[in-house]
Amino acid sequence: MTAKKKTLRCPTCSTLVTAKDADFPFCSDRCRKIDLGKWASGAYKISSPVVDPEVLEGLSEQARSNRSNDDE
Repeated sequence: MTAKKKTLRCPTCSTLVTAKDADFPFCSDRCRKIDLGKWASGAYKISSPVVDPEVLEGLSEQARSNRSNDDE
């Protein structure tokens, strides 16, 4: 059996990149720096927060507690 090479596209310029390339997953240091600049400037955003279900439960209990204190 031959091993299949894993290839991806550079997230900046879409050039094909293999896992063995020095700048993987980018095609070059330039593309890596462009991507870093986008993160630093706020161009990239996480669409929804990743929250632990236990944290959500604690927040909802706290909100209920705050509402009952406001009613008093």
